[in-house]
Amino acid sequence: MTNPTTDTATTDTATTDTATTAESSSGQGRATPGVWPGVLYDDIAAARGFLTGVLGFTETLIVPGENGGVVHGELRWPEGGGVMVGSRSPEAHDGAGAAGREPQWIYVVTADPDAVYDRARAAGATIRQEPHDTDYGSRNVAVADPEGTVWVFGTYPGA
Repeated sequence: MTNPTTDTATTDTATTDTATTAESSSGQGRATPGVWPGVLYDDIAAARGFLTGVLGFTETLIVPGENGGVVHGELRWPEGGGVMVGSRSPEAHDGAGAAGREPQWIYVVTADPDAVYDRARAAGATIRQEPHDTDYGSRNVAVADPEGTVWVFGTYPGA
């Protein structure tokens, strides 16, 4: 079906399990991820610096908020997919990610987890798991961001 406000194709996710396609600025279609994890941070500036400068994400959209905060941010992983980030506040997503929360983890598929490890180690990041091979055929490394969210980078693309 066509969305008249954006004139782009959309799909009914209740009846299909295929990836949607969006037009990029070059006019080429690209698959877009169907799941975007969202992470809220107390210090969004430090988080953005770590996620882009150390782990290798690319900022594609930042919507500024009050006092240097971020209402909505999108970071893309160069090998596909992305994550949303924002500033933690009582108003953000009905208080999601309130203080005292348990650390979460996010899995990111990469062809070279050792390169992520090398960048993280060089930056002094907290390494939660050294690079290792798993019983299910993946090579993984786990790195904690400055606020404790664990980012697991591995070669396993899913079943």
